[in-house]
Parts: sequence; C-alpha cells; structure tokens
Amino acid sequence: MLRLDSKVAIITGGGSGIGKAISLLFARQGATVCVLDIDEKGADEVIEEIKAQGGRPFFHKCNVADQQDVKKALQAILDKYFAIDILVNNAGISHIGTAESTSEEDFDRMFAVNVKGAYNCLHTVLPVMKEKGGVILNMASVAASLGLQDRFAYTATKGAIVGMTLSVAKDYLSHGIRCNCISPGRVHTPFVDGYLAKHYPDNKDEMFDKLSKTQPIGRMGRPDEIAFLALYLCSDESSFITGTDYPIDGGFMKLNT
Repeated sequence: MLRLDSKVAIITGGGSGIGKAISLLFARQGATVCVLDIDEKGADEVIEEIKAQGGRPFFHKCNVADQQDVKKALQAILDKYFAIDILVNNAGISHIGTAESTSEEDFDRMFAVNVKGAYNCLHTVLPVMKEKGGVILNMASVAASLGLQDRFAYTATKGAIVGMTLSVAKDYLSHGIRCNCISPGRVHTPFVDGYLAKHYPDNKDEMFDKLSKTQPIGRMGRPDEIAFLALYLCSDESSFITGTDYPIDGGFMKLNT
C-alpha cells in the first residue's frame, strides 16, 4: 500500500519544510526523488539523508520562476530517468501585507514564484506525462478559501493555484493525468520560526503558542503530516481522485467560530 516503486517524482522546493518531508517520505516509499530547489545547502542535506536511507535522489538547482531554468532541470531528469510520473509543485514564498501595504515589487515577486513557478513546471512536465499519464499535486493553502489577515498577495497566489489545479484536472482527464491540491493550515516549518524571530523577537514563545491555538486541534501541523496526505494523493491508491482541493488544517476552516 502507498508504494511508489519505479516512480520518478519531482518535488519543487524539496530542500526544506513541507517539501523536505515529502521528498524523504516519497524516497522511503520507493520513488526516485528529484529535488528542484534554489537552496543548494538545504537540498544537499535532503539528498544526503535520502542516500543514507538507501534511496535514489537527484538534485538540480532550479529557480522555478525562470522557465528556461525549469526546462533545463526537466531535461536533465529525462536524460537520466527517461520518465516523469509525479510532479509536486511545492516551491513557494510568503509575504506579510494588505493590498494597501504590498508593494508592486513584492506582488510581482509572489506571483513569479508561487503562480508562474507552478505554471512553468506544468507547462514543461505535461507534454511528457501525456505519453503515459501521471500525477500532479499542487500546494495551495487555507488562505485560498478563507483569506488570512495581512496576507493579500499570498492569498491571491494560492487562490490561483486552486484554479489552476481544477483547470489541469479537467483538460488532461483523457491523458490519464490526475491533478489535485492540498491546502494546509499553519504548519511548523523554518518559515514560521523565521517569521517569529523577525517580527516578535522578544516574545517568540508567546506568539508561537497564540498561532498554534488558532487551529481548533490546539497545535500547528507537522510537515510529515502534510507529506502523508501528499503520498496518498500521488499513489495508485488514490486513482479515483482528481480535481480536488484537500484542506489539512486541524479544523481551522470548519471548526473556527
């Protein structure tokens, strides 16, 4: 169950946080994991960890916002493995700000990475997957459905990801390609620690506790919990699922009143 043997899986942003957890889990389940990340140091650590557990990793430094960079990375994967079975569009960045306080530069940067980055990977991978089918998983957010305070640009990009997921799922049904997305709530990643250190240096613990309790379940999610949902949606066991956004949020969307 939930094995990925003989599958070639691309994980963008696989060098840290949720992407790292997905990369490590997919490798344990038998996939050949191809990490695309702009952070060489973080990616190298993931690659070494996968090797230590007997996996078959591949790393290519890649800026997903640059289509030519993505094409080079994908060609390097095809040259080595001759196939792409799974694409996880996980790479993304965040931004704090309202529509009024978000600068044009920050808005463009958010869309370049979060939206155009996913498009670049889809645009390049889909022609390959059309030959024998495949699975695509996009990383959205609860922000796409609810909106989060001071996350104007981030919310907009994640709403775009949900729309792109539905479009790809419908357009490529006849090619045997499934496409879904995951919408996490707050997950304890290095981004959260960095955010607290930058904005609340004198009361990090208090703010961490406050953010944790915004989930009705009483804590933030763990990257490995998101990875297990990703594994299911990318495995053959979920072959009847496409065009769906899956919240994984500790009750945030449905139980907050």
